[in-house]
Amino acid sequence: MNICIYGASSAELEQIYYDKTEELGRMMAKRGHGLVFGGGATGMMGAAARGVDSEDGYILGIAPRFFDKPGVLYENCSEFIFTETMRERKKLLEERSDATIVTPGGIGTYEEFFEILTLKSLHRLDRPIVLYNINGYYDSSASTYRGREIYGCCQHGTLCVYGWSGADPYIHRKLSKTMDTNEGIKDEKSITLPVI
Repeated sequence: MNICIYGASSAELEQIYYDKTEELGRMMAKRGHGLVFGGGATGMMGAAARGVDSEDGYILGIAPRFFDKPGVLYENCSEFIFTETMRERKKLLEERSDATIVTPGGIGTYEEFFEILTLKSLHRLDRPIVLYNINGYYDSSASTYRGREIYGCCQHGTLCVYGWSGADPYIHRKLSKTMDTNEGIKDEKSITLPVI
């Protein structure tokens, strides 16, 4: 399975975010999963790529050509696709992957997440979508999502996302199982939102 990872490109986060995302990449590759990502050399994108790379896993980078500058893109990808626009990049990230993991990130990451979440809620997209809740990063978002349902802005059951606090074999078994059953992915430290 190829897993798309969204996340911050910033190199200014606490080290735990990079360490956990690199660990996630290693665990993915050890289980035969490939990485599809935005091609960045820094931040969460770079951490995921380094993790997969350390286990000789498959890495597909996809980025607009205007990012092709020294130090911006991860240089050791198995394959790299250049696009003309950000929209084209997002389309290919979706088309070339089977599941999505959203690591901590800013407005770009949220925008990518909400687009695939919307498509899934409209039954235009059928894939597991997981929030990787490193260090409680998505805790406040979980409260916000639940609040939207209470106020009637979102239908009950619209959100099918799960967060967890570690990248361990249990998570990957659940992610693989989700591919067939659409079950939730969670552990004892996870935040769980309503299932579609």
